[in-house]
Amino acid sequence: MSVAIENFIKAIYNNDSHDIKDTKPGNIAKQLGISSAAATDMAKKLATKNLLHYEKYQALQLTDKGTKMALNVVRKHRLWEAFLFKMFDMSLHDIHREAELLEHQTSDLLADKISAYLGHPKFDPHGDPIPNSNGEITTEDHSIALADAKEGQTYVISRLMSDNKEFFEFCALNDIKYRNTITVSKQFITNKMTQITIGSNTIVLNQDFTKIIYVDEK
Repeated sequence: MSVAIENFIKAIYNNDSHDIKDTKPGNIAKQLGISSAAATDMAKKLATKNLLHYEKYQALQLTDKGTKMALNVVRKHRLWEAFLFKMFDMSLHDIHREAELLEHQTSDLLADKISAYLGHPKFDPHGDPIPNSNGEITTEDHSIALADAKEGQTYVISRLMSDNKEFFEFCALNDIKYRNTITVSKQFITNKMTQITIGSNTIVLNQDFTKIIYVDEK
């Protein structure tokens, strides 16, 4: 399959898996930087290959075959992120950018070798689950967005759901990392801001951040 097809299928899977839940062609087009017409044409093409269900004006839904393809690409992407982070201590933004390129050039054999070398990790450095070689995610996700966390409760950071460079730079400067512990000091409901304590630092985050930082109860 071409890179364009793999990216299209992966975008649908990611949107459906996350809180976005908008898999209409227009939204997929914005994410991929293509026109709505091009996205619609691609959707119709992939429907003939039994990779997705297409109905005019409706959200796109992957078939079992399409989901399997998406999970295979996602697996390779997240394994590369884990490998690059471990071997070269690259930033979370950089490992995502490089993995976007490498995922399409990686055979199943090489993906299995990388997984074995890393000890078959279940999560990448962003906290996203890594599918196994059968295209299955075997972990359970009980995390919530930081915006929905309770005051006075201590949590563990479980996912950083972004590909924005400045977001990751901010996180690195403030020790907001996967598996680090934080305490929610205050939820400013009206202003949609959250005050957290992490280590010896206390910071206030707006909803642009608290909606993409996910946590688990400790």
